[in-house]
Amino acid sequence: MGDFDNRERDEVFSKKVRAGKRTYFFDVKATRSNDYYITVTESKKRLEDGVFVKHKIFLYKEDFEKFAEGLKDTVDYIKAHQEVVEKRYEYSELSEITKAAGVAAPDEDLTF
Repeated sequence: MGDFDNRERDEVFSKKVRAGKRTYFFDVKATRSNDYYITVTESKKRLEDGVFVKHKIFLYKEDFEKFAEGLKDTVDYIKAHQEVVEKRYEYSELSEITKAAGVAAPDEDLTF
């Protein structure tokens, strides 16, 4: 079983999405029979102790269509009933350092 335990942790594909204070990981993994499935993990740092809290769901290929349909319907409902402003979050060490120093990064737009 040790072989499978190691293989289960190997990711076939991974996509990291930073969104404000949260980070989402979309990972493709393989079962023992080499069927792919997706894990979606939300990671958020707790302010009080700095510990990262993670929530994970597993999505299997037989559920992809229904899941995508449900997600699309839900997002469409919210967009139809409330204004949704999609923010683009980008982090870099330079911008964090310059913000801490009170200086604008070279590529940072400060127009209001």
